[in-house]
Amino acid sequence: MLVALIVIRQFQKDNNPVPKPKTTTTKPKNPSAIDRDRGFDRRTSFLKYSIHATCRMKCRKISKAEVEEIMEDGKINYNKSDIQNARCPRYAVEGVTKDDQRVRIVYAQCNESTTVVTVIDLETDFQCHCPGDNDKYKNQ
Repeated sequence: MLVALIVIRQFQKDNNPVPKPKTTTTKPKNPSAIDRDRGFDRRTSFLKYSIHATCRMKCRKISKAEVEEIMEDGKINYNKSDIQNARCPRYAVEGVTKDDQRVRIVYAQCNESTTVVTVIDLETDFQCHCPGDNDKYKNQ
């Protein structure tokens, strides 16, 4: 009788298996997307412009096409970059525009977009009056 009880219980366990816990997986929206946490992503499709950068570009006569060209082909200056920035790593990328301006452009690469932070002409000292210009001296 004991053997019959054990056989019956085994049979009941096989018919009613314990449900497995549900697991959810999140798939990236674009599976072929580049991992933006692994270095500078040079795709211009993520590009946005800060108010400060837009003002600097206008003052220094640098177009969006030139900013995109430097992003794609410029050389990263790691001494001027802040790639350890916890929020959004900042890359200082240098190059020469079509009209022979030597420029440094700072890009902040966040997860969802890359923002042009500022645009610097390395040879000419333009007198721009852009938002945020005087803020760097407030705490000194």
